[in-house]
Amino acid sequence: MSEDYMYARDGTVDSHNNPANKNKTGKWKACRFILGNECCERLAYYGMSTNLVNYLQIRLNQGNVTASNNVTNWSGTCYITPLIGAFLADAYFGRYWIIAIFSIVYCIGMTLLTMTASVEGLNPSCDENGCDPTKSQVVVCFLALYLIALGTDGIKPCVSSFGADQFDANDEAERKKKSSFFNWFYLSINVGALVASSALVWIQMNVGWGWGFGIPAVSMFIAVGSFFSGSRLYRFQKPGGSPITRIFQVLVASIRKSHVNVPHDKTLLYETTDAESNIKGSCKLEHSKTLRFFDKAAVEVEGDHVQGLISPWKLCTVTQVEELKSIIRLLPYTGHERGFTQLQRMGIGLVLSTIAMIVAGILEVIRLNYVRRHNYYDLEYIPMSIFWQVPQYFFVGCAEVFTVIGQVEFFYDQAPDAMRSLCSALALTTVALGNYLSTLLVTIVNNLTTRNGNLGWIPDNMNRGHLDYFYWLLAILSLLNFLVYLWISKSYTYKKVAGRLG
Repeated sequence: MSEDYMYARDGTVDSHNNPANKNKTGKWKACRFILGNECCERLAYYGMSTNLVNYLQIRLNQGNVTASNNVTNWSGTCYITPLIGAFLADAYFGRYWIIAIFSIVYCIGMTLLTMTASVEGLNPSCDENGCDPTKSQVVVCFLALYLIALGTDGIKPCVSSFGADQFDANDEAERKKKSSFFNWFYLSINVGALVASSALVWIQMNVGWGWGFGIPAVSMFIAVGSFFSGSRLYRFQKPGGSPITRIFQVLVASIRKSHVNVPHDKTLLYETTDAESNIKGSCKLEHSKTLRFFDKAAVEVEGDHVQGLISPWKLCTVTQVEELKSIIRLLPYTGHERGFTQLQRMGIGLVLSTIAMIVAGILEVIRLNYVRRHNYYDLEYIPMSIFWQVPQYFFVGCAEVFTVIGQVEFFYDQAPDAMRSLCSALALTTVALGNYLSTLLVTIVNNLTTRNGNLGWIPDNMNRGHLDYFYWLLAILSLLNFLVYLWISKSYTYKKVAGRLG
């Protein structure tokens, strides 16, 4: 094998900071440790969070709406803090070290949460009448939860991108394997989630919360061990400096030159003469015809050169301008390429999620009719088979398969090379916003439907409520969301690479 093909051509290096040798680093031999890490981390996360509403209701004595809102607020935080970890990874430390550091914080949070459920003095005192938590016990519990949220800060946006970094985008064979990696990555998530939502939930409700939180904590320690075990096999992308600074440089330079006309000939726009981009770890990007106002930042005018030096706050390269354009285009996201395009996969997922809400509404109507028919209003457990829930969970699962895999792959492919963690974090913010909107929606619905002494749609005793109305509302909102998605997706312009690294 010639030396040109012995090393990865995407700018990655090995653990000794030398060019990554294709035969000794990356690909599936490295990814198995990353997939193991993700599976165990997801088992830890879902094992702790799936039944968290019940824990807050039973052990912290919170009502149905309060517990639900606390969980959705916490979950939203778990999905918005990754913006911080992603920025630090892309700008300064690289994905490996951010995953490593924040995984330790994650373990501390999981350990503390386990202690709040099992150590005398930290766990609330309970008797046949319920539990009576002190303020300090509630504070420690939420401190543990938000330490876990901080721990997810560095893991969620970096692990999928770090796994994809193990395949050279400039090698045709490895590029095909990269697409397969995202499928295996999502499978590892769901294996962990399946064990968590079945076996661990049973343990929490039948054995105890100490064991129910302790097992996920141990799983998180195993996840960390799996990740570190593959260190010598990994390929590392070098951090490219602050993406926020580069974005503001383009904005400032564009505004400064708002009076300048953009030439029709794109070759007149400023770009480095070197084969590689001047952004560390990033390929050059081709000029695109959209968002042309920002092209003004790449127009050379008198005053840009001072004593032979160029200020990036006055003149930016085409690649730097295209980085900003890529971010703007990703905000209302879409996609392209294998089999069903990424855009189509996400669209199918949105349709399936709407169907899931409709099916859930139908099931709740059937359940409430059963309650009325047999006067089971005050019965805690309704004698209906759990398999009635299979249809809507089937549709939810299918929706996630189409949406999540397409979204993760799309945000990696369409992101500028030096901003992939940040763009993965942007994808996660959609989940965060969804959780915060869920809290707002539940609060509004509860306030409106409990007026004049009514029980409302979502009372503590669901047998006397109207959860079916809430599902119909979600179905309508899901349909509107899909229609907006279709309208936005039509105008997306795909990223084009002008050169290769290495």
